[in-house]
Amino acid sequence: NRENFIHLCNPHLEKMKEDILYHFALGTSTHDFPALFGDVKFVCVGGSPSRMKAFIAYIAEELGLGSPGGDYPNICAGTDRYAMYKVGPVLSVSHGMGIPSISIMLHELIKLLHHAKCSNITIIRIGTSGGIGLEPGSVVITWQSVDATFKPQFEQVVLGKTVIRSTNLDEQLAKELMQCSEEIGQFNTVIGNTMCTLDFYEGQGRLDGAICLYNEEEKLQYLKEAYDSGVRNIEMESSVFAAMCNLSGVKAAVVCVTLLNRLEGDQISSSHDVLVEYQQRPQKLVGYFIKKSLGKV
Repeated sequence: NRENFIHLCNPHLEKMKEDILYHFALGTSTHDFPALFGDVKFVCVGGSPSRMKAFIAYIAEELGLGSPGGDYPNICAGTDRYAMYKVGPVLSVSHGMGIPSISIMLHELIKLLHHAKCSNITIIRIGTSGGIGLEPGSVVITWQSVDATFKPQFEQVVLGKTVIRSTNLDEQLAKELMQCSEEIGQFNTVIGNTMCTLDFYEGQGRLDGAICLYNEEEKLQYLKEAYDSGVRNIEMESSVFAAMCNLSGVKAAVVCVTLLNRLEGDQISSSHDVLVEYQQRPQKLVGYFIKKSLGKV
């Protein structure tokens, strides 16, 4: 097994005596990154701190690495921006909501993994999304992340110039996750494109925001065009996630559950208990994948 280390696309970092990961409240002069994180092989990221704490408790039990009801301290307790938890080879990190928030987290996470000399890393985003043409509770494994015009790209302005980056994800990893879902056999799972938007309301064609200057017919036409282009769900983080993992040479996937079918409405109306069960589905799938990868299935 060839060791694949994190690739940093920044020559300036080599000249720095110290690297402060400000939003994690960690730094290379104050923390021993190889000792703390050197054994990490799987990183799971998701929007909510509480969800990522629940995931680390779940995976600890699945891997037989924790005691029932055990507590898992927040490694980033010195900040309220993000939360980070670890058990064995698994790191669980929250990223907040939207492209800017996950982008900041990923810059520091990728540097953390580099400073820790981690190799052969798999990063998986687990989250929630709006489905298109799918029953609520369906899980989507992203084939490509596309923008709001259905193009597989992430566009960013750097030094006043528009930079376009690829949003392809690891095809083999997506297939392995799909195989895991078939082995579990507990919920509907599909592989499809995921549309990443800059906004939850107008950007996703909702009719229930504070501002809406289009009609329902126009909304449905847009969503059907998205479906016809291969889009099966909508969220707000996958494009920059895919782009940054690509540039860093990291194997990555996105696994999101759908909370509603956007062709039938805009508001999430399922009960709290139903939504909690839905949100556990990506955790179960990724947890099974990790167990299988470690030979524990």
